[in-house]
Amino acid sequence: MNLHEYQGKELLASYGVAIQRGKIAHTVEEAVQAFKDIQSETGSEMAVVKAQIHAGGRGKGGGVKLAKNMDELKEHAGNILGMMLKTPQTPGGMDGAGKLVRKILVAEDTYAPDFDACKEYYISILMDRGMKQNVIIYSTEGGMDIEAVAEETPELVHKEYIDPHLGLLGFQSRKIAFNLGLEGKAFKEMTKFIAKLYAAFVGSDASLFEINPCLHTADDRILAVDSKVSLDENALFRHPELAELRDTDEEDPTEVEAQSYGLNFVNLDGNVGCMVNGAGLAMATMDIIKLSGGSPANFLDVGGTADAARVEQAFRIILRDENVKAILINIFGGIVRCDRVAQGVVDAYKNIGDINVPIIVRLQGTNADIAKTIIDESGLEVHSAILLKEAADLVKKVVA
Repeated sequence: MNLHEYQGKELLASYGVAIQRGKIAHTVEEAVQAFKDIQSETGSEMAVVKAQIHAGGRGKGGGVKLAKNMDELKEHAGNILGMMLKTPQTPGGMDGAGKLVRKILVAEDTYAPDFDACKEYYISILMDRGMKQNVIIYSTEGGMDIEAVAEETPELVHKEYIDPHLGLLGFQSRKIAFNLGLEGKAFKEMTKFIAKLYAAFVGSDASLFEINPCLHTADDRILAVDSKVSLDENALFRHPELAELRDTDEEDPTEVEAQSYGLNFVNLDGNVGCMVNGAGLAMATMDIIKLSGGSPANFLDVGGTADAARVEQAFRIILRDENVKAILINIFGGIVRCDRVAQGVVDAYKNIGDINVPIIVRLQGTNADIAKTIIDESGLEVHSAILLKEAADLVKKVVA
């Protein structure tokens, strides 16, 4: 689950991480009051106006502006609120439709009074599954696309692996500060910053923290000026207060609806809809579709407790995609019974009405014989397969 920048900063601050202070606003009037509050609290004469969407690269699309006075604050707030912001990370990139900006963050100008004396760093924490350890990735080249830095100057990107049994050790924080070229007060501040940042990462069951930039100010403070935070959804039951931060407006509406029915669904851009039980079988089914010359239109796992009603909802969701030219149902009946799925297919046909795309059904396992009887006696135009190869051949035939 992704958080907005302001939510991520609030999470960091709760663990003692120093952040760029700011206030959220949904209207120009709220932005004006936020600017006044920031001026009162910090004495800053300027403020930064930041669009709050779940995508990076906001500055490239005009979603981050510096306001030098109240008039500029009103202008920037008015322009950014309600805009369809396009960034390299929004759907379709800079050529896509963009994302609607519903709120902005009015933040203090942390670069004053001496912009040239400030230094930006890149710091992130995530899990390296290959190493089975958390890793802190950091660089002196903050405020830039880290992918470009890694490709063009890989020697400037450092990694510090953290033993999960020992946790972050003191010498590792000092090593990071040393490699960033810090000394004196800034060195000590960075070691504290890293320790608290890692504590927040572990304590919130996060899957990603990215601070870009992490700022070394003119007076040797270390601040998180931006934050990208992703939480592990599987651990949210331990953090109900964090689960409440979910913003469904920033998510694919179809995926949100699917989740409400207990379906694991991810939209893709192919032409063959998939309905499968189990993530592993779903991945294998997607491979089969690619090998047969098609392209998966979605990842859809109906789960181990699927019934006819859930299967019908899955059908409805898949059929909304106008690019879908066929649907492949691949169910291995272990926990889920094949006859339930078959009944769901029949019910979907009857309740939805005209289904104008071919449907290929492969049901194996518990009650597979009953399921075949249900489909055969339904009178529906459904292609039946037993082996995966047969299903692949049928996909190739109907999408050719």
